[in-house]
Amino acid sequence: MSNLPKRLLYSLVITGTVLSPQLSAKDEMVKSIMELRSQVEVLYGQIDENKDVYKSQMKSYALQISDTEAQINRQETSLKLARQNIEETEKKLESLGSATVDLTPIVNESIESLIKEIKAGIPFKVNERVAALLQIKNDLKNGNITQEKALALTWANYDDALRLTKEIGQFKQEITLDGKDTMAKIAKIGSVMMFFATPDDRVGYVKKNGETYNYVVAADKVEREQIIDLFDSLQKQIRTGYFRLPNALLLRGAK
Repeated sequence: MSNLPKRLLYSLVITGTVLSPQLSAKDEMVKSIMELRSQVEVLYGQIDENKDVYKSQMKSYALQISDTEAQINRQETSLKLARQNIEETEKKLESLGSATVDLTPIVNESIESLIKEIKAGIPFKVNERVAALLQIKNDLKNGNITQEKALALTWANYDDALRLTKEIGQFKQEITLDGKDTMAKIAKIGSVMMFFATPDDRVGYVKKNGETYNYVVAADKVEREQIIDLFDSLQKQIRTGYFRLPNALLLRGAK
């Protein structure tokens, strides 16, 4: 080594000094590329996960839409049956002809039929609506009103029952929650959904179990927010638009 010319030694030292940083920069570049590839793979994984979540949500929405359409069809069938009952009663009246014929049996039959329908429907002011019909029946029996008046009042209650199947609004009524009666705000979506809010900040919806209806307190945070938003909208007189609501359809087959 000592016999090498000094100029050659200087050249080797300088060359080694230059190559070392070049090799280090190349290693850094390779490392950066590997990290970028790793990040890309993670992003692709997240995209796949998001696709699965999206598909699951779309499937859930499709099921809710199907349930809603089925309930709407049931309600339309119920309306048709109610109209048929009205038409049949009108035909009975026409066949009677004379105004001197006793209308009491027809009035009483119509009242009992409507009471049965109210009790089977959503629990919206059931006691008040039934009491109003029974009052007509008692007044007719006691001679406080004429048969024609009783018939007109009964017909008005039928019209009111039909209106309630389409009405969307906020009301107040007493409900039974956890075995106790409490006054609550009610949000009624026609006759397909019914929500409640109590003074102690409990919110929920009505659920049908067999032939009975129960008030269920919403524990899920998302459901609570959706119900609260509905009450806020109805308070502001907003009754049309797009609302996200818990799946609280009151399925009821027409009989």
